[in-house]
Amino acid sequence: MRLDKAVSQVTDLSRAEVKRAARAGRITVNDDVVTDPSSKVADSDLLCLDGEPLAEPGPRYFMLHKPLGYVSATKDSEHPTVLDLLDEPNKQKLHIAGRLDIDTTGLVLLTDDGQWSHKVTSPRHHCDKVYYAHLAEQIDDGAVEKFAKGIWLENEKKRTKPARLEILYANEVRITISEGRYHQVKRMFAALGNRVLELHRERIGDIALDEDLEPGDYRPLSADEIASIQ
Repeated sequence: MRLDKAVSQVTDLSRAEVKRAARAGRITVNDDVVTDPSSKVADSDLLCLDGEPLAEPGPRYFMLHKPLGYVSATKDSEHPTVLDLLDEPNKQKLHIAGRLDIDTTGLVLLTDDGQWSHKVTSPRHHCDKVYYAHLAEQIDDGAVEKFAKGIWLENEKKRTKPARLEILYANEVRITISEGRYHQVKRMFAALGNRVLELHRERIGDIALDEDLEPGDYRPLSADEIASIQ
């Protein structure tokens, strides 16, 4: 692999910035200064920038408290993205395990571990998602049984999987689902003639949103949190 590509993959530097750093004598390969950014390097070579060893980071796992107005995407031409909230090297390599709508807040998981991400999002792994919802209208007790049986969504060929609905107050509920259909929670309530005014994800599997995280804040997941997704 070319030196400039190898260094850019493990730093925040662009290829152009790596080239300038190499020509300035800031990069060494196996303790030898290499000024030609097109030089070939092997995986076993020790690369250093300003004397600091460079290495491909291991898998990374973060939880983020998503605020309103941010989209769950790596880039967007009209809105800020959740990646804009991160101060991490090579954050463009992270992807979102379980997206939220622009007007939904709460727990978002980000990782560069594709297999782990798949376990979060695939219905086959039964990773429950828990939401708080504030509704436009009062909801009756009969909705609990309807959610437990599954809801027919508009333009869908089968019911949703059974969901757990807990009525907190007249128009405030907590709902647990194991799927991730398009706008699923909002559409489930719409099917009952109601409308979601506010939606907030509290939990994914056994990973709960850290109460100490303000909207827009994030932190790495603990080893136990990572291991809880199986």
